[in-house]
Amino acid sequence: MKKPTSKIREELARLQEQLKQAETRDAERIGRIALKAGLGEIDIGDTDLQAAFQDVAKRFRGGKAGSVGKERAITGTAGTSEATPVGAGAAASQAGKA
Repeated sequence: MKKPTSKIREELARLQEQLKQAETRDAERIGRIALKAGLGEIDIGDTDLQAAFQDVAKRFRGGKAGSVGKERAITGTAGTSEATPVGAGAAASQAGKA
């Protein structure tokens, strides 16, 4: 038995609202964590910040960006307050400061 298009549209609208609420919750959570980590005080462009977040996501998904965490564990710098630039954009901005 087929669903009437009106029912499908209602279901779609309901699911879109659920998605919007889930994205808002995720954004608020990530925003709170970023502020606690001090990202609100760093002068960095959105493109560079997004690239850094993509590197973090890749790291936790098992990609190559995870080697940064392994290097910190090996050198004993994990958990220090020293900021380590993440992503190509951060490296470029650090080069400009030198």
